[in-house]
Amino acid sequence: MTARLVPDVRRILAAQALRAFGYGLGAVLLGVTLHHRGYSADLVGLVLSAVVAGTVLASMLLARYADRAGRRRCYVVMYLLLAVVGVVFAYPVPLWVLLLASLTGALSTDVVESGPFTSLEQPMLATGLAGGRQIAGFGLYNAVATAAGSLGALAAGLPGLLHRWWPGAPADERYFLVFVPVALVGALVAARLSPAVEAPEPPEPAMPRRSPVDRSRSVIYRLCGLFAVDSLAGGFVIQAFVAYWLATRFGAPVGVIGLVFFASGLLQAVSFLAAIRLSQRFGLLRTMVFTHLPSNLLLIAVAFAPSLGWATGLWLARVTLSQMDVPARQAYVMALVDPAERTGAAAYTNTARYVTRPLGPIVAAASQSVALGLPFLLAGTVKCGYDIALWRWFRGVPLPGSREAQPAPPPDREPVGEAAGDSAQAGLADAGLADAGLADAGLADAGAGAGTGPAGCATAPQAPATVEDATPGLHAVDRPL
Repeated sequence: MTARLVPDVRRILAAQALRAFGYGLGAVLLGVTLHHRGYSADLVGLVLSAVVAGTVLASMLLARYADRAGRRRCYVVMYLLLAVVGVVFAYPVPLWVLLLASLTGALSTDVVESGPFTSLEQPMLATGLAGGRQIAGFGLYNAVATAAGSLGALAAGLPGLLHRWWPGAPADERYFLVFVPVALVGALVAARLSPAVEAPEPPEPAMPRRSPVDRSRSVIYRLCGLFAVDSLAGGFVIQAFVAYWLATRFGAPVGVIGLVFFASGLLQAVSFLAAIRLSQRFGLLRTMVFTHLPSNLLLIAVAFAPSLGWATGLWLARVTLSQMDVPARQAYVMALVDPAERTGAAAYTNTARYVTRPLGPIVAAASQSVALGLPFLLAGTVKCGYDIALWRWFRGVPLPGSREAQPAPPPDREPVGEAAGDSAQAGLADAGLADAGLADAGLADAGAGAGTGPAGCATAPQAPATVEDATPGLHAVDRPL
């Protein structure tokens, strides 16, 4: 598959794989480092909150300024900031320095982050994956990140083994220095990207855009609201809670829990690749909804698991399905907006997921006082509501090029397909240019590409019959099941 990718896409995948390895290593070392420095639970929470706040702040700044300053330039700067973060966390420094480094947005608490790096990579990938190959590219993009992050998480166990054989080995926090070569190589790769990944020039430079998303604003804001709800529910069952639940409920040893999470990472990587075929066969929105919904029913079932075997089996089955919507979601957002809006759309939708996620563990902790497995039930129920709302709100919104009618277009989007023809015909009638008058004047066939309908009335040019006609290679985006 990579042999058919353009050089820019291959470079982005390589840079992202390096970063994901570093994030997989750092996700394990971060909590251990803060513990070894003797920080209280409140101070640890403050640092982690600063990491999340930095992710939101950096993403919003990139949404506003990245296309003007240059996507490649911003991409290089983010990698250089990652190198600085690695040095800061590798050595004992005052707390305020840690907080400043966390606020840069370059650090992530997740292996596959949805922050400033992703907000730049998604529009650049969409640009390099024209011709309907976006879902394949995003599936590979997430699979590479998950596999590399799993290797990074495994590598985080090496310092502990090294201390058994070499008592004088460096402290665990020193391995944050791995971020430095990872970031420098990533910056070099980013600097080699071609100008093709930059945002397209606006057609009228004299009229600046009001915001990073203009025409698609209402659609993106609605997606942000839905993604925020989904992310909040996901915060109920973060890996730290799942590990705690397995150990408390069934007495699972650490080694078993580690194997479960490693298997989860591998299954996620495979599911990202499987999402490519499903999206090409059934469409992006159907793949998002009808893989995510059954995974949430499995999540509810985990709360009632009678044994460790049942719990891990249900959890792994859920993981296999739950992440298939990720590449489909990313490709869907990129296809739904104009090319000039992609950076803003990616930043807004990614940020929406980060804003609400920190609230999830708080709700989960409170619900455990009622029942230990209640967070699984709550998370699955809320996520099912998200899936149903997503399907009901967006099943009538065609992607650009689709001829399927849109029952109620958002206010900032122009009518498409037959709706556009109806609006044009109504305008002609209001101006006193009825069909009969056009026919008498011999103008029924006027206009490039216009056809002639019944009674000689002029009709609007026909849209492509399917989205594949407008975007070669994008298969079955609106094809019925």
